Amino acid sequence: MTAPAPAPPATEFDVVIVGAGLSGIDAAYHLQTRCPDLRYAIFEARGAIGGTWDLFRYPGVRSDSDMHTLGFPFRPWRDRKTIAAGNDIREYIEDTAKLFGIDRHIRFDHRIVAAEWSSADARWTLRCQAEGGDHLVRCRFLFMGSGYYDYAGGHAPQFDGQESFAGRIVHPQQWPADLAVSGKRIAVIGSGATAVTLVPALAERGAQVTMVQRSPSYIVAHPSQDALADRLYRWLPVAAAGRLARWKNVAMGLAAFQFSRAWPKRMRAFILKGTHAALPQMADVDRHFTPSYDPWDQRLCLVPDADLFRVLNDGSAAIVTDTIRRFTPEGVELESGAQVAADVIVTATGLKLHLMGGVAITVDGVPFAAQDQIIYRGMMVSGVPNLVFAMGYTNASWTLKIDLVSRRMCRVLDHMRRRGYAYCVPAAPGAAIERRPLLDFSSGYVQRAEAQLPGQGSRSPWRLRQNYFLDYAAFRFGRLEDGVLQFRKATNHDRDRKAAE
Repeated sequence: MTAPAPAPPATEFDVVIVGAGLSGIDAAYHLQTRCPDLRYAIFEARGAIGGTWDLFRYPGVRSDSDMHTLGFPFRPWRDRKTIAAGNDIREYIEDTAKLFGIDRHIRFDHRIVAAEWSSADARWTLRCQAEGGDHLVRCRFLFMGSGYYDYAGGHAPQFDGQESFAGRIVHPQQWPADLAVSGKRIAVIGSGATAVTLVPALAERGAQVTMVQRSPSYIVAHPSQDALADRLYRWLPVAAAGRLARWKNVAMGLAAFQFSRAWPKRMRAFILKGTHAALPQMADVDRHFTPSYDPWDQRLCLVPDADLFRVLNDGSAAIVTDTIRRFTPEGVELESGAQVAADVIVTATGLKLHLMGGVAITVDGVPFAAQDQIIYRGMMVSGVPNLVFAMGYTNASWTLKIDLVSRRMCRVLDHMRRRGYAYCVPAAPGAAIERRPLLDFSSGYVQRAEAQLPGQGSRSPWRLRQNYFLDYAAFRFGRLEDGVLQFRKATNHDRDRKAAE
């Protein structure tokens, strides 16, 4: 009997980054800049750079925040359009990776499916699926930059009579390249950022669009160009102009958020005043654009240059607010009895949260149960050593928080190197810390996943703050050995193993 072939040796890295989107590229830049002696690799499950901005290909896909804050601070966004199209963002991420040589560290079509931590070895062992078969990778530190939602598919509720619809049903996350929309009647189900993006884009491509929403969202028109940023780039060097434009937009965004929290009725009135002014001919504006919740209980929807209001005004799009009773062969029947005729139905019904890319994590043989843990500084998880995960702000651009996390990770790695530490782990908080939901948001995609998410605490460092200025000070200058993040030296077993190597 022939003995089985031995398993291939594990590949060793200091740091493994999972995901080659905004988070992964940002982390890689800081690693090679601030910790140049460390060997790192990026493992990307798909075949391209870009993450979200490579996955989403539906018409009109664009940023839902300005690119001066969504872009990388080390490579300022220079296009005049600051609410940018998805393909422009994808090219920007790709160009950034090439410019700094980060692309040479990416292993495409390599999916990390399991991660096992050993305190005795002070190492992660990762199981990777690739075209040549499964293999193992080992690393000291793991950065999960794979986002927060399931790339395999979005939330797609089943409607009564769905199988009877004679046309095509499409979810934006899997937009078919062969779908021609000109001359078609299209019903877009939803009221969030994806829906308000799709409606004007489809109308501009010659479709007759009806936005079908169960309940409204706050929709705010925003210029697609930043006039002050344009002037700053004319007057100042690129780096200085980029920093000022970034800080200006951070300050304005945070001010609007804090105003909403302090005076929600005033903010509601301010937003609705703008909506009425943008839709002077529409009857029932309040019915279609007044949510049941306060501003920033869910994310505001930005519409650049009022494009959604424009297509509603010119009649190429319509909006109805009602509950769907069922699908029919001809379209959608509402609870009111009204019919929405459609050749295509787009279910812009949201995302499915998928923390850490669905990687199966174990710590010293014990499976990681996210719902039993609490996050530390919005970047690590109690009881899980040498792991940082990327999760951006809900009230501001994703990259603002990710860049702070990446910088602090490098501070931690450098501190460990200088002090001879093998690993660090946030100690579990005591009973005095009140556990709260991770995301203080009423959005459906958050509520559906709440039971599977880690929690946050009632005070720092367990509290997830939605304030860039406070986080900037804490992440850049705060103590690393704060009494919660525990640093450990290598065990004798680990020292012996390293000496043998």
